[in-house]
Amino acid sequence: MFATRVLEKGKFLFYGSDDGRIRLQVRLENKTMWLSQKQLTELFGKAKGTISEHIKHVFEDGQLEEISVVRLFRTTATDGKIYEVSHYNLDMVLAL
Repeated sequence: MFATRVLEKGKFLFYGSDDGRIRLQVRLENKTMWLSQKQLTELFGKAKGTISEHIKHVFEDGQLEEISVVRLFRTTATDGKIYEVSHYNLDMVLAL
């Protein structure tokens, strides 16, 4: 599915699919990777609502604790404003 081209640059890894349609910049910190919900939708090819529902069920079922798999990172939007965006670590990616 992934990782035909992996380049490491600072604290980020860049992943791309063989056909070039999917490209993700993955944040690396504290020995794990972090993806935003938008990145999760791109990774799995599902709608935001679907990803949200699955995340909700992971927490409700007690598979993972939110405090250990969610972290806020500051992100600058195209309008120049800075937002705090929830990112999910590798444990959540695997749970989904």
